Amino acid sequence: MKPEIKGELPGKKAKEWLSKDKKYISPSYTRVYPFVAEKGEGVWVYDVDGNRFLDFNAGVAVLSLGHSHPDVIEAINKQIKKLTHYSGTDFYYPSEIKLAEKLAEISPGAKNRKIFFSNSGAEAVEASIKLARYHTKRPYVLAFYGGFHGRTMGALSATASKTIHRKRFFTLFYGTVHSPYPYCYRCPFNLQHPECDFACIRFIEDNIFSRLVDPEEIAAFIIEPIQGEGGYIPAPQGYFKELKKLLDKYDILLIVDEVQSGMGRTGRFFAIEHYDVIPDIIAIAKGIAAGLPLGACIAKSGVMNWPPGTHASTFGGNPVSCEVALKVIENLENGLLEHVENLGNKVIKELKKWEEEFEIVGDIRGKGLMIGIEFVKDKNTKEKDKARRNKIVRKCFEKGLLILPAGENSIRVCPPLIIKEKELFVGVEILYEVIKEVSSHSLSNNP
Repeated sequence: MKPEIKGELPGKKAKEWLSKDKKYISPSYTRVYPFVAEKGEGVWVYDVDGNRFLDFNAGVAVLSLGHSHPDVIEAINKQIKKLTHYSGTDFYYPSEIKLAEKLAEISPGAKNRKIFFSNSGAEAVEASIKLARYHTKRPYVLAFYGGFHGRTMGALSATASKTIHRKRFFTLFYGTVHSPYPYCYRCPFNLQHPECDFACIRFIEDNIFSRLVDPEEIAAFIIEPIQGEGGYIPAPQGYFKELKKLLDKYDILLIVDEVQSGMGRTGRFFAIEHYDVIPDIIAIAKGIAAGLPLGACIAKSGVMNWPPGTHASTFGGNPVSCEVALKVIENLENGLLEHVENLGNKVIKELKKWEEEFEIVGDIRGKGLMIGIEFVKDKNTKEKDKARRNKIVRKCFEKGLLILPAGENSIRVCPPLIIKEKELFVGVEILYEVIKEVSSHSLSNNP
């Protein structure tokens, strides 16, 4: 099966919905092309005019089991007939407790974990930051430049991805300090890994800890093991082990934001597992419930020691969402993790060839089915080519491939985890042809 586009995009029905959307929906949403979805099955999604598209973004890395997965439908139907809601922060029900037990079981390290449930990634991050400050009695939080942790005020304070996210939202969370991320393709210190000996970690101790804030006042360092919105950028091997040593030296907690990278996206339950590091707190959402709203803050039991009333969420841990999440984990345990890792290795190996073939392809990186492709005007200067990146995203849409940008000049490849090899390479072929077409044409508006 391949994408099928029947006419001009957007079609007649799509234009009608776009007109209503413009009238009633907040203009703050970031829509990069006029796709109006109606239904989906597996990795295929159809718009309101009957055009068929291949989903290479999974609703921003959410639809781990794809569209209309039978296990998801069964779990929803079964649970919704019994209990749709009863606020797990005030009462008890088995679905929430079962999922908490399972998350404790699959989390890195010992199983003595406790879980706080929320509705989204931003809420999971908010809970993580609040918990770290409460537990340590310390005010400061460290985060990375390029990191994205959400748009609520606490999460936004840790976010340093784009200025539009923060503009006019003063005053933000007090006590957040940012540090350079180990973005090896664009090292802020103009060094090469591994000869750099992690200069970016030495920078933290030699500058931030000695010039800006006493490390004994820092509650936590919140990180993404693979930066998502920042450009799908994995940290180099060994980095987080060295960072954890530094944090442990000053009893600073490590919060790992796995909202986009977690729940099998990289071929492991959590991306931090690739780095052999045990975090103190983990924030998850997106793929955990295959499209239903659910987030979670997972912490060591000794860290999650706050008393009743300290933090709560009316809708967090919804029983329907929890039952779906259990099915997601069941699928991951029954071969899906291995599928993602194997398929990811195969496609990344193929995509890496594009670095040699195309002058505009600067860097291809990733783990599993979390892959970033960065576009440049010149390989030597590495000048960012946002215009061609945008052109590629739009042309892919016109050819029936739904991809999304990441960072200033990259695209993200994050299809549903259940995608088959043949389906994946259908999308790769479309992307290849689009890059070939765009790279062969000059763009007069290329800034």
